[in-house]
Amino acid sequence: MSERESLASLRARIDAIDGELLALLSERARCAESVARVKRDNGEEPVFYRPEREAEILRRVREENPGPLADDVIVRLFREIMSECLALEHPLTVAYLGPEGTFTHLAARKHFGHAVTTTPLASIDAVFGAVETGRAQFGVVPIENSSEGVVTHTVDCFMDSSLQICGEVVTPIHHHLLSQSSDLGEVRRVLAHAQALAQCREWLDTWLPHAERHAVASNARAAELAAGDGSAAAIASRVAAEHYGVPVQVEHVEDRADNTTRFLIIGTATTRPSGADRTSIMLSTANRPGSLYALLKPIAEAGISLTRIESRPSRCAQWTYVFFLDLLGHQEDPEIAGCLEQLRETADTVKILGSYPQAAT
Repeated sequence: MSERESLASLRARIDAIDGELLALLSERARCAESVARVKRDNGEEPVFYRPEREAEILRRVREENPGPLADDVIVRLFREIMSECLALEHPLTVAYLGPEGTFTHLAARKHFGHAVTTTPLASIDAVFGAVETGRAQFGVVPIENSSEGVVTHTVDCFMDSSLQICGEVVTPIHHHLLSQSSDLGEVRRVLAHAQALAQCREWLDTWLPHAERHAVASNARAAELAAGDGSAAAIASRVAAEHYGVPVQVEHVEDRADNTTRFLIIGTATTRPSGADRTSIMLSTANRPGSLYALLKPIAEAGISLTRIESRPSRCAQWTYVFFLDLLGHQEDPEIAGCLEQLRETADTVKILGSYPQAAT
């Protein structure tokens, strides 16, 4: 067989596979439509988006992926398929900390795919408010960065909110220096969110030591401002650079190559176990010797992995605090359920913020 005949045969095989893929995708979409009809025929308010179900699917395709496509590629493809099929059942609106082009926007797209309607809002409070009032079914907010720690504003919002955490997204954060000027010597100001400035502190000290640093509401806003000012540079994502038309002059200006941010998905419904979950809780207790030890003791005795603990002022009395904890497991797991019962006997307040699937990285 000649090279031309071999190529023709391979291309014919690819065409046939594409036809099979198209037929299977259409069949999957029709199944999704049928699921929606069955749910509506039951006469109850249907729950269309099930985070635990999506997490199970994504874990399965990752584990069963035979290659040569990378696991992350397979997960991304299936995420988009599920997003489009869910839109046939029930379109979703997702609020996020904007504007467009922020890392929170990227996290929303990573978790929900591109078939949802995303609504950028100016503050974390506004995202909580949009979900609480029903203007959005879900919200996406940052919770912690691997370099700079917890986002305290997000933590504080949970004190007064009844919303549940129903998912999480872990996203690598790669910062780029954007500017209309290709000469770094002409840059007089560097604009970025305060967290981004902190995450790029060493690079800025080395390469732009004389440029003033200005914290703005978001990196996307910084890119928007730098688009019209040749003496300014922004620290932002590549998506923000493309969206606002500002060239990337220097790539990867973050100080740590493993710089990562974790985001939370907030909603109104509880999430069933997925098999690999995390539970977030809020605890408060009187300020007395050994009080924190008494809170942590049931967790240790139950053999539960504590992956995060933060303290925040209670805002009720001076020098009193609430504690935010992340535990591995679901609140319906016997170990977690038993631990929570013990905590209710020890703590003044126990608030379950949500059990949810661990991020499908």
